[in-house]
Amino acid sequence: MKLLVVGASYRTAPVATLEQLAVAPADLTRTLDRLVAQPYVAEAVLVSTCNRVEVYAAVSGFHGGLGDVCAVLAEQAGAPPAAFASHLYVHYDSAAVDHVFRVAAGLDSMVVGEAQILGQLRDAYHWASGADTAGRLLHELMQQALRVGKRAHAETGIDRAGQSVVTAALDLTAELLDGDLAGRPALVVGAGAMGALSLATLSRRAAGPLTVTNRGAERAVRLAESYGANAVPIAGLVPALSTVDIVVAATAPTEPVLTVDVVTRALDRRDPDRGPLVLLDLAVPRDVAPEVAGLPGVEVIDIDRMAALLADGPAAADAAEVGRIVAAEVEAFLSWLRGADVAPTVAALRGRADDVVTAELRRLAQRRPDFSDDQRAEVARTVHRVVQRLLHQPTVKVRQLAAEPGGDQYAALLRELFDLEVPQTSGVDAVPDVVQTVDGRGSFGVADVPATDTDQPPTGGER
Repeated sequence: MKLLVVGASYRTAPVATLEQLAVAPADLTRTLDRLVAQPYVAEAVLVSTCNRVEVYAAVSGFHGGLGDVCAVLAEQAGAPPAAFASHLYVHYDSAAVDHVFRVAAGLDSMVVGEAQILGQLRDAYHWASGADTAGRLLHELMQQALRVGKRAHAETGIDRAGQSVVTAALDLTAELLDGDLAGRPALVVGAGAMGALSLATLSRRAAGPLTVTNRGAERAVRLAESYGANAVPIAGLVPALSTVDIVVAATAPTEPVLTVDVVTRALDRRDPDRGPLVLLDLAVPRDVAPEVAGLPGVEVIDIDRMAALLADGPAAADAAEVGRIVAAEVEAFLSWLRGADVAPTVAALRGRADDVVTAELRRLAQRRPDFSDDQRAEVARTVHRVVQRLLHQPTVKVRQLAAEPGGDQYAALLRELFDLEVPQTSGVDAVPDVVQTVDGRGSFGVADVPATDTDQPPTGGER
């Protein structure tokens, strides 16, 4: 099995595309089950956040696995693969490991160094574990990725770059409101993890009074009590909007919560001398209808706008240090992976040796029926001991050599020398249609995918 990453993020796709691909919590288990039900996908973890939708998969063939994953994403999006193929990136084998570790370390985040992605990866891993779609390979990958992310934050100053997307969004908001949030009334729409983080950050920035609203009123009340805020029912959204300067929308909507009608009615009640009403839309799918951005007196900060404004991060030195940690950890993981890959060959070699010994002992028993049971047992022990001693050093050495770059050649050589039959990852008979749908090329954010039946991936990919 090989690792494959297929995804889209704020770097490659607009919010509208991320909305299409996003998988709601209620659909996660079903989507994971659909992934591992595909012929080339053995294991799967699915990460769906406001900034990215990514599938981490263990696949038996590159093209087949890519086609299978894209087919499930297309089914989830309710659109043909060609509709979003140009926004996808693909990483395979070592590049997949590098990408997952970079994501865990915060290097691929909109706010470089933000720690929230670690919790999101942990949730995705736990969900896949609960759905029984993470096997040995993805268990090891995700556990190591989480460890790498913790190490990056513990050993470098990458946290200085930005603690969360909420922090960055509120920094942008402050620029629109004379540089200070202190004393600015604010409303948080949503009482989940992002809503709680938003309320905590607003409280630290001395914004207030603070108000929380949520579809589930009880949850809004509990969150409000934790930060000395007020809780209002979702039915009171319009009057609540009319009294604040900042709105953080962070629900998991099936359709926008802040529609043109809702915001227009709030603006009619709001004093225009208060300045702009700043709406922070941190949800995917969107909480704020796209048309709201055109209303006078409203400033909308969404994922697209944040991506453009935060394109140049300030933490170059810290990011470089984290990059070195990631590179070392990737090589360590690949070394483990290469050692694990040679294990079936070593097992096959020992199995072949056992078969030869068993056959020879059987022939000996036929030629020397006069041997007693004790004599036959002593001969069997002696022969097995000789064979095990002969195999010990070569198998230990091949495991060591296999852990080095290019080590897969030693396993291949063993298979050739001893004519060993070891189950291999399968290739594909044809490149899946999705690879050929966009301009006749493999438009997945990678180099052109060759239309061959080999199992080798294209090089390149999103970084």
